[in-house]
Amino acid sequence: MAVHSGEILFVKSVKDGIPNRDPLNESDARRIFGEEDGRISLSDVSIKRDVRDYVLAKYPDGGPNKRFFIFCREERTDEGKLLGRESLAKKIMERAGLAGKSASRETLLQYAYDMRIFGAVYSVQKESFHQTGPVQFGWAHSLHPVETKYVQGTVVMPSEDIKPNEKGEEQGRQQGTIWTTYILPFVVFAMPGVINGPIASDTKVDDTDIDLLLEGLWRGTQHRQARGRGIQQPLLLVHVEYSDPFFRIGYLEDHIRLEPGREAWLGGTPPTSVQDVTLDVSGLGVLLANAQNSGKLARVRYWKNANLEMTGDIPGTQCEEW
Repeated sequence: MAVHSGEILFVKSVKDGIPNRDPLNESDARRIFGEEDGRISLSDVSIKRDVRDYVLAKYPDGGPNKRFFIFCREERTDEGKLLGRESLAKKIMERAGLAGKSASRETLLQYAYDMRIFGAVYSVQKESFHQTGPVQFGWAHSLHPVETKYVQGTVVMPSEDIKPNEKGEEQGRQQGTIWTTYILPFVVFAMPGVINGPIASDTKVDDTDIDLLLEGLWRGTQHRQARGRGIQQPLLLVHVEYSDPFFRIGYLEDHIRLEPGREAWLGGTPPTSVQDVTLDVSGLGVLLANAQNSGKLARVRYWKNANLEMTGDIPGTQCEEW
């Protein structure tokens, strides 16, 4: 069955970390709206990494019919050298039971989940192609202004070991290495995404792939760990499917609001947990209901974190969390 064109709206929260740092700004949060606006952002690349790492962890052997290998991944030789595109593709072919055969566009789309769903630029000596993926995410932006904090600490281990001086006396540092970093106490992000049905047909994406994508967004947010990313939780995931493959409402994220509003976040006691906020989906509900009445919608599904307080209704089926 052909995949419907559709849209995705994903809302998640982060505590005590910055999920996507800006290397051009001392690893502070990414700000593409400017300081006065106050919102921070994280890139679509970061979100795709969450999905890739989750699928790689769930199906290290490629899963059913070897269809869920991940092409864009970090893999090294026994000597610690990173594999390049050609070697990564060769590994997928070997693990799919096709050792000795050349990797082509068709075989990579068949066995590499992330190529099939996100697309890829592949260029090696004997094969070259540029495949646009049917699933594209926009940048995720915070639903409120955010003030990051600059903090400092010390680790118990110094960066240099004890060394003998010219007199044979052992010398070393008196304290551990000092570290500094930016951190944010609490933030809620909203991220849009689109699914193009005709391109999905071209790359052979099916409903199983889309379901795994949605699962990967939710569970990948919880699975992928690093100290600097903080603790992340998925709050709301909406999947809208259209009966017309060329129809799109667009910008679903513009129709949700987080309470309390901007002034509270800029005050002395901004919200610090999911229990302190409410997500108003009334505008989104009206938008989807209008599309439903016009016969444009094929299906709406959504997943909601049990700890999220929400006002308004989403016309569709609420699914159980994974």
